[in-house]
Amino acid sequence: MRLDEIEESSNVEDRRGRPATGKLVAGGGIGTIVIALIVMALGGDPQQILNGAGAGSGLPGQSTGRQEQGAPPKDDAGSKFIKRVLKSTEDVWTDIFRESGESYQKPKLVLFTDRVDSACGPADANVGPFYCPADSQVYIDLSFYDTMRDQLGADGDFAQAYVIAHEVGHHIQNLMGTSDKVNQMRRRLSERDANKLSVKMELQADFYAGLWARRAQDVLKLDNQDLKEALNAANAIGDDTLQKRSQGQVVPDAFTHGSSEQRIRWFMKGYESGDIRQGDTFNARSL
Repeated sequence: MRLDEIEESSNVEDRRGRPATGKLVAGGGIGTIVIALIVMALGGDPQQILNGAGAGSGLPGQSTGRQEQGAPPKDDAGSKFIKRVLKSTEDVWTDIFRESGESYQKPKLVLFTDRVDSACGPADANVGPFYCPADSQVYIDLSFYDTMRDQLGADGDFAQAYVIAHEVGHHIQNLMGTSDKVNQMRRRLSERDANKLSVKMELQADFYAGLWARRAQDVLKLDNQDLKEALNAANAIGDDTLQKRSQGQVVPDAFTHGSSEQRIRWFMKGYESGDIRQGDTFNARSL
């Protein structure tokens, strides 16, 4: 992937090194750093996460002293990468919305270290990247990429870009009213059926990430290695893969993001079709 021809987005707010003021909500945790970070990462409904599903649970022996060390230099490599990837998503979705006669409302992306305040509530880095529909902002602590690389083997710049594109996919769902409809339905359903809706939300966000990759392919100079990185990341964060790592067995009724195979399939469907109309996971005969 090449970002040479991409300008930097002006919609990135760098809060790294800035202390958060909100009180974290104590949660039950999920047991390992991989699960705490990844299952909650790439999430569709951060309010559920932040209101007791593990935010702020912390890790035994974990040190959180980075904020006292000060913020990284402005325009460091990490922030420049984020700004250019976000700009690519802005360009693609502006074109897609224009094709439908609509205007694209760009999200803001917030960089933070350790803790952050959002309109969905305070969060720490254990939550992983998330999108908050209440303020239309994506939040990410760049240390998440270290976890992807070191603990899941999901390395590469395009794997990192996929994470951003997936969260922007949740922004698209918010703009289209999908998020509100799903959240209203979830309140009337059992936990099992609510989880099924969550899976459909997440797979659609994966589809949107693939759609972005297809539409940005020529500008980003994507090749087979880039796609391999994205698919490797999608495979690594599938519910079945994570459950096997954490508990040694797979419990499909507890899926909230989709299996590895489903995440790969819907990303590729977006990439191969390039057609937003093909991304209706809610009415698909099979996921």
